[in-house]
Amino acid sequence: MYVEFDSLPEHSRIWIYQCNRSLTEEELSAIEEKTKVFLNNWAAHGAQLEASFLTKYKRFLIIAINQDTQAATGCSIDDSVNFIQSLEKEYNIDLMDKMNVSYKQGEFIAYKPLADFKKMAKSKSVSLKTIVFNNLVTNKYEFENSWEVPASDSWHARFMS
Repeated sequence: MYVEFDSLPEHSRIWIYQCNRSLTEEELSAIEEKTKVFLNNWAAHGAQLEASFLTKYKRFLIIAINQDTQAATGCSIDDSVNFIQSLEKEYNIDLMDKMNVSYKQGEFIAYKPLADFKKMAKSKSVSLKTIVFNNLVTNKYEFENSWEVPASDSWHARFMS
C-alpha cells in the first residue's frame, strides 16, 4: 500500500534507479502515477507492502518500503524489477544500469559511464568536491544524509588522485 514518503521510518529499505536522461514533465507525471498504482498493489506472500517513492531531478526514482510491517521477499523484489523494466521499455530509458555515475555540474545533472567518470577524475574535470549521487545507499536515513554528497564522502573518492 502506498504511504507518504515522510511517514516511513529511517531504517526503511531504499532502491534508487537513475535514468540515463532527463524525463519530460509528461513522462515524469505518468511514471509517478504508474509507480503509485504499482505500490498500492505491491505485496509479499499476499501481504501488502507499506511503500512509497520519490522522484528527484527528473532523473531518479527512489522506492522505499517499511520492512517493520512486511519485509520484501524474492518474489516481491522480482515484481518491482519487472515494474522498472516495464518503465524502461515504455519510455525508452535505462534505469537499471549500475555502471553509470550521476553528478552535479552546477545545477545540471550529468550522467556518464563509470569509465568516463574515472577518466574525468584523472584529468581533474571532476574533483573530491564534485557533488555525486551515491546510489548504493540502502535505507531512508542513508538516502537523506549520504545520497547527494561531495565525492570525498562517497565511494567515488577512490577515483580521485
